[in-house]
Amino acid sequence: MKETLTAEGNRLRYEKSPYLLQHAQDPVHWWSWCPGAFREAKKEDKPVLLSIGYSTCHWCHVMGRETFRDAGVAAALNRDFVCVKVDREERPDIDGVYMAACQALTGSGGWPLTILMTPEQEPFWAGTYLPPRNRGGQLGLLELADETARLWKSDRQRLLELGQEVTRHIAPRRTEAAEPEEALLRRAVQELARRFDRVNGGFGTAPKFPAAHELMFLLEYARRTEDGKALEMAEATLTGMARGGIFDQIGGGFCRYSTDGAWRVPHFEKMLYDNALLAYAYLEAYAQTGRPYYREIACRTMDYVLEELKLPGGGFACGQDADSGGGEGRFYLLTAADAEEILGAGEAGAFCRRLSIGTEESVPNLLGDGDYENFQETNGDQCRAMAAFRRRRWPLHRDDKVLTSWNAMMIAALAKASRVLGEEKYLKAAQNARLFLKTRLTQPDGRLWLRWRDREPAVEGQLDDYAFYCWALLELYEADFSPSCLREAVGLADRIAALFRDETDGGFFRTAAGHGERLIVRQKDSADAGVPSGGAAAGLALTRLARLTGEERFRTLAARQLSWLAGEAGDYPAAHCFSLLALLEELHPRRELVYVSGDGVPLWLAGVGETYRLAVLARTKENGRALASLSSRSARYPIPETGERYYLCREGACAPPAENLPALRRLMQEDPEPALQ
Repeated sequence: MKETLTAEGNRLRYEKSPYLLQHAQDPVHWWSWCPGAFREAKKEDKPVLLSIGYSTCHWCHVMGRETFRDAGVAAALNRDFVCVKVDREERPDIDGVYMAACQALTGSGGWPLTILMTPEQEPFWAGTYLPPRNRGGQLGLLELADETARLWKSDRQRLLELGQEVTRHIAPRRTEAAEPEEALLRRAVQELARRFDRVNGGFGTAPKFPAAHELMFLLEYARRTEDGKALEMAEATLTGMARGGIFDQIGGGFCRYSTDGAWRVPHFEKMLYDNALLAYAYLEAYAQTGRPYYREIACRTMDYVLEELKLPGGGFACGQDADSGGGEGRFYLLTAADAEEILGAGEAGAFCRRLSIGTEESVPNLLGDGDYENFQETNGDQCRAMAAFRRRRWPLHRDDKVLTSWNAMMIAALAKASRVLGEEKYLKAAQNARLFLKTRLTQPDGRLWLRWRDREPAVEGQLDDYAFYCWALLELYEADFSPSCLREAVGLADRIAALFRDETDGGFFRTAAGHGERLIVRQKDSADAGVPSGGAAAGLALTRLARLTGEERFRTLAARQLSWLAGEAGDYPAAHCFSLLALLEELHPRRELVYVSGDGVPLWLAGVGETYRLAVLARTKENGRALASLSSRSARYPIPETGERYYLCREGACAPPAENLPALRRLMQEDPEPALQ
């Protein structure tokens, strides 16, 4: 018996996802992704229309408003299809499979993602935004639906064969493992250099994405090799973005991408993952160069997240919407009249000149301001006043679900900030977010949930969740030296091996073994997309964990994963920048510092580790037994009754201990860290 839809909405009204709830009043008889939807398609002998998007996406809103609320379109879809809605943030596994199908069929992708497929989930047509009807040469969904319904009846075999062919095409292929080599890193830098925009920074042409993982790789490569060109590309990009409209000059934080090559006009949604990883990159740039501007942008980005995305309990929401005030980006657009209303004519004039704000609605930017580095110092009060005005004028929708993997990225950035800047508020925020994940998104047996919203965790954790959280815990351990961080990271690493490892061909699958729901292919990922690869994050976390613990099982896991990543990256290394961060850890490992003390851990120790690029283990009377159970390496060094000892080690071989920080500094000067050749 078919469900009767009421004035209360369609089936999506029972969901927690803000994106699905945005479509709960559509006249389309939506299903969420579930076995019942595909049973219905088989029973009714209908193809499936799959629509994937997310709640802060501008073009998803446009298609929802124009197309899915069109009565004629809805009638055709309800008659001839079973229609399924998916939040790509809640189900990255589904999105990954069908984005690969879209790219195979069309050569590109994006959201909203529109897929036509068989009841067996095999895709035979793919696209993105569709208007309700043919418009200016663009295919309309109504015409597509009518033609598909006709072919389903008259030439179904052709559609079935195409679906099978696409499924075969996107299935994982065996990759030959390769030895991690420095040549791979150099090739990636060369490939990025060929795409580098020497005028504006960034890589490629419009639309231009921040691609924090590329910047993180270039910065780390520059730090370890003293490659001036890599640092130059990273700095030019970081500076160009920070001056542009893609950075919110009024309220802080970065938008998702720039619609032009100069970073002037953004696509206005703000995502947690972008801001987390960009903050990490700016912190690294500040650590290398000491340039205060990078510190300022990092802090304004993190402070934006803490002010706008932080939830009660310490977790972080996914992001804020692109649309406001009845259009895209209206929240962010300002006129000279707006500034005069809030600041008064005297202050407004200079403020608007600096930010290129005119009589028409403008995106504030500092691209024309030669003294941009002092803008916040001299105009911070005006920015705060204008930010309050914006919030009063048009509030932004916030997607308030908590994703494990994205929160982990933010924990890593906050932990990095604590080490680089020594500011306690960032460490406290990282610790609170970790507690949120531990208490709300970790199951009693240690497995993870993927998302939490409205007091409900849901969706079995995927590789990204385990890998990025493991990495974040290691970043946090090196900020607060809590053995519980190391213990939790060890547990996650063991579960990565148990749940995701491909024993036959290497690598880790995106979804867990024994996962109750099977998709048409079980993906493995190594290339970075909008979010860095979970497989790369696993390689990075395992490599670091192996060095901190000295455990052979993690060395073996890390070596195997790095070989798989090296093989995957061989054809185009620049598409695998997060994987290359993991390879850098292996090819040029940090020296280790084992700190032992009869007292506590000094506050400055994390900063010493960051400044001198040391992997630090801190063992005291209080935590000595707990740490020794996790790290056989730390157990070798006795805790003195009084005072402290510093053991500087390379690959487990240690120099005689230094008894104070000045002696340690002398020791490091006598044994400088070698650069890659």
